[in-house]
Amino acid sequence: MNWIEIKALHDLYIYGEVRLNETLSKSGELGFLADSYKVLHYSSKTIQRLEGFTELYVKRYANNYAQYLAFLQERGFLKPQIRWEERDIQVLMKIKAGLDSGELTGLRDQIIAYEESQRGVSLMFFKNEKYLDTRPSLVEALKRLLKVSQFSNEKDQQYIYRLECLQPRAIVLCENLDFLTKPTKPRAAGIELWYAGGKNVDKLSYADTRGLPVYYSCDWDYDGLFIIYPLVKIKIPSIHLLNPDGPPRSIEKTEHNSRWNAARREDATFDHLFSTEQLDLIGQLVEANEWIIEESNDLLRMLAGTI
Repeated sequence: MNWIEIKALHDLYIYGEVRLNETLSKSGELGFLADSYKVLHYSSKTIQRLEGFTELYVKRYANNYAQYLAFLQERGFLKPQIRWEERDIQVLMKIKAGLDSGELTGLRDQIIAYEESQRGVSLMFFKNEKYLDTRPSLVEALKRLLKVSQFSNEKDQQYIYRLECLQPRAIVLCENLDFLTKPTKPRAAGIELWYAGGKNVDKLSYADTRGLPVYYSCDWDYDGLFIIYPLVKIKIPSIHLLNPDGPPRSIEKTEHNSRWNAARREDATFDHLFSTEQLDLIGQLVEANEWIIEESNDLLRMLAGTI
């Protein structure tokens, strides 16, 4: 859902009716409430709430709307023309919370010191380097939150982002940024977190691991395991892949872009990189057409017994 849909649901709760527009007519969420729950009715010009909508709204949507509205108003982001996706708002809120708590201060300082590019920031926070290319208002919001005047025009990251600790026992290289946004527990456990930017692994050729054991945390999907991990293994041969403990999710239902290669069953090119246990799990994921999202794992549990 985007903000227009989120606001429309709130207006239906308050007023009982909203005017139909192109966004609402194509809304999957509102259409689902109308078709499956039968709590909304579409006419030629409006959408009306029906019996049961109020209770459903309070249970499922009201709390999120209140949080989003408070955040947008507080930061001066609430404008009639915003069409941000719900996930965009959640990312901005998470960044704001991390900066307020101090957990993202080090990362923000590195973004400024390394003159990070817009595409690098996009990959960090939205897992897609091109996501911000057509979203100028979201770019401006990020600049305001991070207190950065300008992102560089370079399209590729040149630096490894590190969240260090006082007495490191191990390094974990993360495919995605999520674990670096909540470093308190890893730091307390002596875990140094690195982020190189997905497939941008060339810079790892110059990385100094200082003799520490190095582990790799990633999405358990085709890209993470059979494209990025082999490249990482070439740069840091001693790196070990962490076993996930997060729940598998449907590739189709999550509309995930990294799909298992059709030839995966016959292609054993990289099988030597995985343990028997890991190959068994990969086989299960391929068979069920599922994947495991990196941030759904518990990092310290994955590391238990390894250091």
